[in-house]
Amino acid sequence: MNENEHGGFFAKARLDEDPRGRVTGLSVRRAGVDSVPSSLAELRDLRALDLSYNDVGTLPESLGTLPALTELRLDALGLTSLPASLRGLTGLEMLSLYKNRLTEAPSWLPGLTGLRTLNLADNELTSLPSGLSGLKHLHTLDLGHNRLPELPPDLGELPSLDRYLYLSDNALRSVPRSLCRLSRLRYLNITDNRLTRLPDEFGALAALRELRLYHNELAELPDSFGALHSLREAHLMGNRLRSLPDTLGGLRELRELRLMDNEVTALPPSIGALRRLRHLDLRNNQLRELPDAVAGLTELTHLDLRNNRLTRLPDALATLPALEKLDLRWNVLDAWPAWLDDLELRGCAVLT
Repeated sequence: MNENEHGGFFAKARLDEDPRGRVTGLSVRRAGVDSVPSSLAELRDLRALDLSYNDVGTLPESLGTLPALTELRLDALGLTSLPASLRGLTGLEMLSLYKNRLTEAPSWLPGLTGLRTLNLADNELTSLPSGLSGLKHLHTLDLGHNRLPELPPDLGELPSLDRYLYLSDNALRSVPRSLCRLSRLRYLNITDNRLTRLPDEFGALAALRELRLYHNELAELPDSFGALHSLREAHLMGNRLRSLPDTLGGLRELRELRLMDNEVTALPPSIGALRRLRHLDLRNNQLRELPDAVAGLTELTHLDLRNNRLTRLPDALATLPALEKLDLRWNVLDAWPAWLDDLELRGCAVLT
């Protein structure tokens, strides 16, 4: 192999070798190379290849003839298309194509049935190939920062998708009901889209621990939302929510509930069942009062009520044993309760 080929490509590479001296890993990440030599095909034992963050524009067809390859990182290469030969990399477990210029994902992509992680984020995708359900081992899928107007129904037929699903910053107005079949999924991000509603079956996402839905156009949450019994963080800010379902108390593992920049006028009494809630952010809503049931929030440390329409506060707030910060600025209380001084003496920061 000529180490001076293509402006010293191999001279700039970092190589990993096994005890027998066989090259198993190669990285030219941010190395300033402008082309990828076809002689890469000679590295028959290569398992991991990282070509990311180089202005190459195109890749050689020989890249698809590396039989041992399991990890391929092709981030930020200026790619508008991929070599058809990549369909032959059936042993791939990780493929990252982040931050390129792809307008469509190749039709052969579902044929890479060994994939566990697939990153297509920050491209210009407007559609996805059919047959994604064939990726039976996929546990992480990143489709964020594209131009997708809709999702294929078979996205919900990925049996191993249990870690992360990123769909942020697309043009989604809805998500298919089939998405709710991802009963093992732990992290879901659909921020910065145009969602106006969620499927009624949304609560079937029973394993969800973190849900990010901020900056959409949601006016309500389905009643099944309270069935997300494993949920620890709900990020719902920047929507058009006017109310919350009475089932909210079912979120028994919830630690963070972020609802700022909505239009919520009242909280359901069931909020008092959120025994593990620590952070509750309600700033920039239209609350006029809080239910006495907030007395049940015994682990709450931070409560942000800035810029609402509160005229009174329930005495129950004075009984919250863990409260460390209470922000009441930009409200119009008829009177400031005397127990606010007691909270401050106890060490709680009270902002009025």
